[in-house]
Amino acid sequence: MEVLYHFFHRNLEELLKCIFRSLLVMFWCFEMTRFEILMPVCFSSFAISVEGLSKIIINTGQDIFIEGCDEDNPYVAKVTRLYENGQQMKAVVQWFIRVSELPVNKLKLLGREPHPQEIFYYECRNCDNEVNVESILRPVKVKHLDSNDPFPDSADKDTLYVKLSWDSKVFRVVNSTVVESPAEPAPASSPPSCLKPSLPMSPSCSQSAATPRGPSRRVLPTPDHAIMHKASLGEVGFSICCNGFSQFSFKTEILLLSENATKNSHHHFLTVSLIFLQISPGTPQTPRHATPSIPIRSLQTQQPANILEEARARLHVSSVPESLPCREQEFQDIYSFVESKIVDNTGGCMYISGVPGTGKTATVHEVIRCLQHAADMDEIPSFHFIEINGMKMTDPHQAYVQILQKLTGQKATPDHAAVLLEKRFSNLAPRKETIVLLVDELDLLWTRKQNVMYNLFEWPARRHARLVVLTIANTMDLPERIMINRVASRLGLTRMSFQPYSFKQLQEIIMSRLNKLKAFEEDALQLVSRKVAALSGDARRCLDICRRATEICEHSAADPSSTGLVGMSHVMEALNEMFSSAYITAIRCASTQEQLFLRAVITEFRRLGLEEATFQQVFVQHQALCRIEGLKPIGVSEGLAVCQRLGACRLLLLEPSHLGVLQRIRLNVSQDDIFYALKAD
Repeated sequence: MEVLYHFFHRNLEELLKCIFRSLLVMFWCFEMTRFEILMPVCFSSFAISVEGLSKIIINTGQDIFIEGCDEDNPYVAKVTRLYENGQQMKAVVQWFIRVSELPVNKLKLLGREPHPQEIFYYECRNCDNEVNVESILRPVKVKHLDSNDPFPDSADKDTLYVKLSWDSKVFRVVNSTVVESPAEPAPASSPPSCLKPSLPMSPSCSQSAATPRGPSRRVLPTPDHAIMHKASLGEVGFSICCNGFSQFSFKTEILLLSENATKNSHHHFLTVSLIFLQISPGTPQTPRHATPSIPIRSLQTQQPANILEEARARLHVSSVPESLPCREQEFQDIYSFVESKIVDNTGGCMYISGVPGTGKTATVHEVIRCLQHAADMDEIPSFHFIEINGMKMTDPHQAYVQILQKLTGQKATPDHAAVLLEKRFSNLAPRKETIVLLVDELDLLWTRKQNVMYNLFEWPARRHARLVVLTIANTMDLPERIMINRVASRLGLTRMSFQPYSFKQLQEIIMSRLNKLKAFEEDALQLVSRKVAALSGDARRCLDICRRATEICEHSAADPSSTGLVGMSHVMEALNEMFSSAYITAIRCASTQEQLFLRAVITEFRRLGLEEATFQQVFVQHQALCRIEGLKPIGVSEGLAVCQRLGACRLLLLEPSHLGVLQRIRLNVSQDDIFYALKAD
């Protein structure tokens, strides 16, 4: 029994040792292979194989052409490092910049005419210097010339010359040591710096095998596995498939030493060789540094099929005309004001008011466009334009955040942004550009302390601010209504009022957009212009009515009596649709107290200069209107019931009813619609 026990015990011990050794080797193989795959591997050179051409060897330190938007003028760069990160081969490059890539207004800093084959050493550190090796085209010769050396008369496009460097601001003389490429490629056997000493050295790509990749004519360079170590007792093969896109097959060669050799050895050797890369059809993988872009249209945009479609496109509100008719005087006044501040390097503020649809914002944008063109032509000093809109902010203090971000690109909290802007507009800075700030929907930036408006009007008065503020609002006397004295006094007396368009001006605006396109009868245009001018003078409402009239005319083209032009009947039908909506019908069918409440809302809005008010404020106006109309004023509970009924009809937008008299009220319809409905009665 003792003999049997020792026999089985000895064999069991040997068996357990073998199993444990096998498991250890398998675990070691898996961990080291995973580490080897994830770890970037550097190379000194690689080969590019193009169908029908010989292989091209690219070495580190060599100048190359890289694919760009222009096939005749590809990008120029110098290879500084080659590495493989997972399944992608990357190249770290130092960029050169061509003359065509420089800003046009910066070429004057060169002081001479640039040579067609001249490039500049690009010293900007903010650009991305990693490219895929698939984008490399071929090597190129870049020669350094001293500043006094003449350019040779060479027509070879593969030879470029560099004298200066460019850092997006100035040109400097560049040293020849940073430009010239090494005379000989780096040896393939030199150990790369990014590998650990315990791992084998990466092979050179000088003899890489080219495997076709789908329909593309270029292939990925692969390491040469011919020089890998060939001693192994076992081979482990496996493949990895990533979402059906790319399948990688690897061959792992493991050197298992004998038991005696293991006792005398302190290292295990593991070699992982990338055998081939096979691309299978599937969903493409998103690049690491992907840039969002709009896909290219597969079909061209459809051209207007007839005159009415062309007229509809020209009358659209988003269609920007070449010029703004009927606002020449306002344009000239705003242009002269801003231009004088830019030329004198001073600050100022202008308040622009007018009812909606009178061209306030469009005129200011046209002024800025003309000033920017003058700055590009060096007629006036350059300036920085910033625009904010109070309607796009959840809180008035967000104005500080948006101004700071558009000015410096820095993100901060409202309080911190206000401190940074205060410091920027108070201190003197060299070469500071004038800032033109457009604040649209100014009335929505109102706060209880009015600190936002105060700062916007106070900063332009600083000595070193160089800030020009243009504010736009719909109420002419907004400063006197809602601004306290210290804020209104900062605004000054520089004001511009846009009067509503008259019917002749509206008719001229429509004719200028049509541009001699015969789509309307003369009487039809005059009818639309007079109707809109009698209500509000809103040019946008006039354009919408005309567009709807063209649609009605197009649908009634089957009528044999129609002339093909938009006539009086089409315009009248469009007017009835525009001014006979469900909201207008609800207003006309409302009770007398409900109609008076709507009038009280508009009256309170105009008094405050804002587009919202509390029920308590509106109720005071409602009682005053009842006395004027000779009606008995209603109580608070009845007024709340009237307000709730209007909210149920969606004529008003109300806060939760538990707030009672403190709930805020906004209109859900246009004031023009209310005027039209009540005026018809």
